Amino acid sequence: MQISILSTLIAALFYIAFFILAYGLFVKILQYKNTPAPLKIPTMPAPTTKAGVVFRMSKEVVLFESLFKSSKATWLFGWIFHFGLFLDMLRHLRYFIDPVWTWVVVIQPFGKYGSILMAVGLVGLLARRIVVDRVRYISSPSDYLMLVLILCITTTGIAMSFYLGADVISVQSFFIGLMTFNIQNIPSDPILISHLVMVASLMIIFPYSKLLHAPGLFFSPSRNQVDNARDKRHIAKWAQELEKN
Repeated sequence: MQISILSTLIAALFYIAFFILAYGLFVKILQYKNTPAPLKIPTMPAPTTKAGVVFRMSKEVVLFESLFKSSKATWLFGWIFHFGLFLDMLRHLRYFIDPVWTWVVVIQPFGKYGSILMAVGLVGLLARRIVVDRVRYISSPSDYLMLVLILCITTTGIAMSFYLGADVISVQSFFIGLMTFNIQNIPSDPILISHLVMVASLMIIFPYSKLLHAPGLFFSPSRNQVDNARDKRHIAKWAQELEKN
């Protein structure tokens, strides 16, 4: 079977995007890990045990607790978007596994509407940056670009899911082929191609944008520290070296 030039270009784009994403995440996470926390600075009220820290982090990851306390509107639209993204990503697993797992098949109808939730959340977050004066004042062009890019990815996905359709089998073959280094042809549908190009662009941008708050949360000393300053002295590695000298 002859592989089209378009399929080769899209495959090359995704290989490059995946390498940049993986490398960027590795470097950034390593930077987070190696950045010392000079003080005990957990946000109060803070847990006094490691189990408490795990529970607190779980609430942050699942419920966005601190955002809820800060801004109810931002929390609502942010949570709607992330929950929709979670459903949609589970639904997209069907493009990377063969045969498709039973539970992935079961969630397809629910995951299909995850993109709708994503769109609602994104429109709300974008409107917030435009309408709220203090948020608009501190917003940079990249903030709008990220939201518009993800919104475009979402709307093209909605168009294919609900109106235009897509050759699911061919798309699945293409991505499984990418993972096995056996490139397959991809449909030349312009909506599908634009959707994939934007997804690859997001993968490239992700490690170098504010979107990287996702893994950064786990390295935040205000969230991951135990409040035991009275029981155990906290000292950074660089400070230990100074004391030795």
